[in-house]
Amino acid sequence: MLDEMDVKILRILQRDCTKPVAEIGKEVGLSTTPCWRRIQKLEEAGVVRRRVALLDPREVNAGVTVFVSIKTDQHNQDWLTRFHEAVVDFPEVAEFYRMSGEVDYLLRVVVPDIAAYDAFYKKLIARIDISKVSSAFAMEQIKYTTELPLQFAREERRRADGEEAEAGAGKKRG
Repeated sequence: MLDEMDVKILRILQRDCTKPVAEIGKEVGLSTTPCWRRIQKLEEAGVVRRRVALLDPREVNAGVTVFVSIKTDQHNQDWLTRFHEAVVDFPEVAEFYRMSGEVDYLLRVVVPDIAAYDAFYKKLIARIDISKVSSAFAMEQIKYTTELPLQFAREERRRADGEEAEAGAGKKRG
């Protein structure tokens, strides 16, 4: 269960994980050692999965984003396994989701240009049968963030605290 101090630390780490622990501690009101211990616990618990550098796609020649919607008539475990293995092998695939609704899978593919996307598409369909593919090229990126909203991180605890308070009030009345 995350407390308010954990949420403050996570907010800072999401913005800049290279910030020294002493600075993070100062911002949240902790000395260095307790702050470091909290960060270690968050990592050990899997809340912080890893720390990474975010690159500018244009600077590494991957400035074209393509959202690829895939529908399939194959709904058996063998096909699913082969499809998942094929897709995760492609470095161009930045995100890969199994969806509900009309689309079975959604991929976010990053490439230098349309020709590179066409080459990716040809390699993909050579590896696995797909019923229907629809590609949408992003014209402009309006918002992009890797930061998760943290206002929900403590909701479960607030609900539990509220239920305990109600239970306690009920006992006092009874």
